Amino acid sequence: MPLDPQVVAYRAARAAAGTPPLYTQTLAEARAADLAAIRAGGGDVEPVHEVRDTHVPGPAGDLPVRVYRPAGDGPLPTLLYFFGGGWTLGSVDTADGICRRLANASGGQVVTVGYRLAPEQPFPAAVHDCHAATAWIAADAEEFGADPERLVVGGDSAGGNLAAAVTLLARATGPRLAGQLLVYPNTDQRADRAPAGDEDPLLFNRHSVDWYRRHYLPDPADAADPLASPLLAADLAGLPPALVVTAEYDPLREEGERYAERLREAGVPVTLSRYPGMIHGFFAMPGVFDAGRRAQDEAAAFLRDRFAPAGGGSPPGDARPAGEPAAGGESAGDVVVAAGAGSGPGGPADG
Repeated sequence: MPLDPQVVAYRAARAAAGTPPLYTQTLAEARAADLAAIRAGGGDVEPVHEVRDTHVPGPAGDLPVRVYRPAGDGPLPTLLYFFGGGWTLGSVDTADGICRRLANASGGQVVTVGYRLAPEQPFPAAVHDCHAATAWIAADAEEFGADPERLVVGGDSAGGNLAAAVTLLARATGPRLAGQLLVYPNTDQRADRAPAGDEDPLLFNRHSVDWYRRHYLPDPADAADPLASPLLAADLAGLPPALVVTAEYDPLREEGERYAERLREAGVPVTLSRYPGMIHGFFAMPGVFDAGRRAQDEAAAFLRDRFAPAGGGSPPGDARPAGEPAAGGESAGDVVVAAGAGSGPGGPADG
């Protein structure tokens, strides 16, 4: 289908404002602009029963984490969420809106991790930070009020890449994971596989992909490492069940969908949900795109399923219904095509 009408309006608003692409700015400018745009496009800030900032040990010192805990007694199933930003932009503030909504809608606890950023700390620093935080929370579950048997990792964009990499490390060294939520993830960093076209400077494009990659992988040879390019892992068997969300007009769509197919071929239960007419970044922008809210609803439904006790029943916590997941949409082969869109401009979709 053509670009969703809300994307058309969003693009027109960026053109009218003269918004420069993040990849044309300095790092400091891009980091500030990215956070401001995410806050502008995230919609209303949802209250959560408890939100607290703390730290966990990392490979090179303490890592900041933010804990979102809905009402509920006892250990809660927990999502470790890794924010997007091309491994170069972002902080625990970046995914605040996403984490609040997923905690409320899933009934589980959400912990977002402040991993080290490139270019100051390039690959593989972020991967090992995210795995260390996941392992620490599993080992120190009582302090965090987490159920170590029901841990899920997830993230959007670079955060989806990190979540996929963490599942590879966790398969080898623990902890055991109950699921993975991968929202338009980077899965193949090889420069010769970069998407062609996608030149629109008002949207996330191939130049965005290249700018982030060069910061994260100063040695291009590292792109062949499965921790940088999970699609290149020799074997994906034994990884946790996955929800992979993609956007039709995203230069990362094909590699995300190839990864979902590789998971399926390896016997991993996977749902691949493509949102028609949508662009990279839509998941973080429910205040701009109705599809962003629906995708968050779908993610929450996936989490409720993965958080449910092994014997069945509902997960603990005060979960509220989150709407119909996109899995109810029109099937296109093995791709679930999510329904519809709506209207309104603003927010970040080139970062």
